Amino acid sequence: MDLNASCDDGTEYSEEAASFEFVSVPAQVPPDPCNCRDHAAERVDRTNVKSKLMSAWNNVRYGGWSIKSKPRLSKTSPVFLLGRAYLLSPAGERESFRRAFSSLFWLTYRRSFPKLEGSSLTSDCGWGCMLRSGQMLLAQGLMRHLLPTDWTWPATHRHQTTDDLTIHDLSNGSQFHHANGTSSRDAIRPNRKSLGSVVDSESENEKTHRRVVSWFGDTPDTPFGLHQLVKLGEASGKRAGDWYGPSIVAHILRKAVAASELQSLTVYVAQDCTVYKEDVLRLCQAGASEARLGLSGWKSVIILVPVRLGGDNLNPAYIECVKKLLSLRCCIGIIGGKPKHSLFFVGFQDERLIYLDPHYCQSTVDVSVDNFPLESFHCKFARKMPFSRMDPSCTIGFYAKNRRDFDTLCTEVSVALTSSTEKYPIFTFADGCGQDERDEEDQVTPDRTTHLSSPTVTQRHGRASKRSSLDEFVLL
Repeated sequence: MDLNASCDDGTEYSEEAASFEFVSVPAQVPPDPCNCRDHAAERVDRTNVKSKLMSAWNNVRYGGWSIKSKPRLSKTSPVFLLGRAYLLSPAGERESFRRAFSSLFWLTYRRSFPKLEGSSLTSDCGWGCMLRSGQMLLAQGLMRHLLPTDWTWPATHRHQTTDDLTIHDLSNGSQFHHANGTSSRDAIRPNRKSLGSVVDSESENEKTHRRVVSWFGDTPDTPFGLHQLVKLGEASGKRAGDWYGPSIVAHILRKAVAASELQSLTVYVAQDCTVYKEDVLRLCQAGASEARLGLSGWKSVIILVPVRLGGDNLNPAYIECVKKLLSLRCCIGIIGGKPKHSLFFVGFQDERLIYLDPHYCQSTVDVSVDNFPLESFHCKFARKMPFSRMDPSCTIGFYAKNRRDFDTLCTEVSVALTSSTEKYPIFTFADGCGQDERDEEDQVTPDRTTHLSSPTVTQRHGRASKRSSLDEFVLL
């Protein structure tokens, strides 16, 4: 993992330094070989010291340092963020981009949460980055599903961006001058409480936002928290401490949504780089149980497409296609990153991807309290990396609210896929089904144990043998 991978949010995290545990190990007197209790105590002490050293190392590596820096974004080229384009030279566009980016969910490493089932781990530092990136993609889909289009977190309105892209906090009474000579002074009284933590004055949209954040809390009882995702990953041979790939995470997210109480949303995972429309339509048609809950004849859908964009490295022929996909309004991001270093891609500028980085260790937030703080779930500064450093293995996410959106999605994405100069597209849409009817028995329900199925792929000339789409990709 990159030691400099922590995301800059422009804030000095002085409490991180205070949380370091400097371990001093006194000289040990050799225990009596006949005294078994001394041997046991020595093993316990050695384990405790190792645990404390690992905790201190994770704090230093993923959360001990915070470097203030300005976002390296050009004001002369448009910035694309999940289907919207922003030109950062006008102040209005600059503010719109900052608010939109800061409203995205930022889910990072956490420490000091309840032990993960079957292990002694209380932190996911060093191994949970792909799960965190998957959480961010799912959170973006939930935002599209439950909140108005282009909604932004009101707490982002308490900051303002100057011409040099420096972000100023207006809640502390600060004043600065715009390029036109006018000044801006705080019109909001300082609030000792966390921004966005006062629930009695929250609007319905803010309450929905807080509720969605709570679904990703790091406790065993949250539907999309790390504990639940690790538990669902056991069916694919994964356990706490393992590294997860983008394809496996896609199936874990599908199972997590199906096992939740969210009845108006479903997740479809493409098979072998193919989205089978009939399968999507069948998933989205509300059944009798959903009809009794008052749902219409359509469930909204998140479509996840695991792909591999080359062999060992990214095939440059697909860069333009990735840009086109991130420019679509139906796109909710890409789970990807660098080799063994997951990132959540949300946009691009010129030849660089814009991403949110989960490699930052923060203290666990108790989401069960009414006014839990929200700042650690959002990041203020965007970061970029060259397309050439992108790992070819990734999962692309899309969202369709209704049938009309799904038809539009199929059309727009198909056009974007043709922009590649490569002979074969990244993935395709196909009529018909890609599963046997019996595979429906493996669909996850809230009261059943989830098992990953091996879908049977429908070919033009008949059925092919079953193959798993979890770890295998069609090499393009």
